[in-house]
Amino acid sequence: MSSEIENRLQERGVTIDTIFTALQQFSIETPSWGYGDSGTRFKVFHWPGAASSLREKLADAAQVQRVTGICPGVAMHIPWDREDDWRAVKEYAGQLGLHIGAVNPNLFQDDVYRFGSLCHFDRAVRQRAVEHVIECIQIAQEVDSHVISLWLADGTNYPGQDDLRRRRHRLLESLQAIYAVLPADMRLLIEYKFFEPSFYSTDLPDWGTSLLMAQKLGPQAEVLVDTGHHPQGTNIAQIVAQLLDEGRLGGFHFNDRRYADDDLIVGSQNPFELFCIFNEIVGAGAEGNANVGRIAYMIDQSHNIEPKIEAMIQSVLNAQSAYAKALLVDRAALRETQEAGDVLGAYRVLQAAFETDVRPLLAEFRARHGADPDPIAAFRASGYAGRVARERTASAMTSGYPGV
Repeated sequence: MSSEIENRLQERGVTIDTIFTALQQFSIETPSWGYGDSGTRFKVFHWPGAASSLREKLADAAQVQRVTGICPGVAMHIPWDREDDWRAVKEYAGQLGLHIGAVNPNLFQDDVYRFGSLCHFDRAVRQRAVEHVIECIQIAQEVDSHVISLWLADGTNYPGQDDLRRRRHRLLESLQAIYAVLPADMRLLIEYKFFEPSFYSTDLPDWGTSLLMAQKLGPQAEVLVDTGHHPQGTNIAQIVAQLLDEGRLGGFHFNDRRYADDDLIVGSQNPFELFCIFNEIVGAGAEGNANVGRIAYMIDQSHNIEPKIEAMIQSVLNAQSAYAKALLVDRAALRETQEAGDVLGAYRVLQAAFETDVRPLLAEFRARHGADPDPIAAFRASGYAGRVARERTASAMTSGYPGV
């Protein structure tokens, strides 16, 4: 254990066990789609052994859970992950030490959604979209999931293409139809995206629009923050603070970006921003904010040139590291400097926590819970990647899969 960390905690009268208890309560879902082949608008680069079925995705996710110990949940995407026997899926996940997390409807790939889904001018298309989300709610019940994560590609590309207020009315009407069948123990997390694939207007372009919809629907509707879905320069920590204050922060889709929705490894481009997000959450929790306890932490990435499983592990480790650093912030000193108007002093309190090397702390935390101190090294040593690359390639060739 780092003496720097021990000294800092001792000065505040905080024990290492208190930090470990908080770390033990932190878990993060990995996405099924992050284990399969994906690509950019230009090219899909096939990765040897990339998962091509839900069971293979769950098997890969189990490896991430095995070496990190904090990823028991796996988010699904429907219809990408559709199966005939959901009870069998739930049982298989349980055998792997996993459970099914958020269920994500797909309202952006069918040809009928060319001009939108829940906002479409054609009532029949809107009804089809609503029925798909209701199907996902039913699937969630079968696999014992309690979260529906909803993102829409709806929007317009040209002025006059559609009436913006009527689109808003259709969206609310569609969401109300979905919310009406939502079980009492399930939440609807409404995601948003600044732009793409629509470039003139996006029907859910920002956190404020999603919050308004959630407030109109009811207490089971909350906002999902994707860390890559904002205009450049956006202060995501401030958004998090406001949603916490409103009790409507449903969860996160964590990724990092350089320009837009780049889907890069969490914390790889702007680790201080990630730390500041967790700082708001930990600070709110210390003040008794009830919203903090129900935040759904999820990864949302498509790894295009990196090894699928290793990239997922690294994202999980970066998120855990940022959270651990936020736990080390001296809250009393931070408030004292803030109320004294000591701008530099307040920044230095955060800087001290952010620059602390928490790797020894996390290594000891993992060791205490029977995990390898170095998850990436442990995964590489397992030989799993090479084995599934051989087995899945052989299986694809036997089944007549063309490999393209």
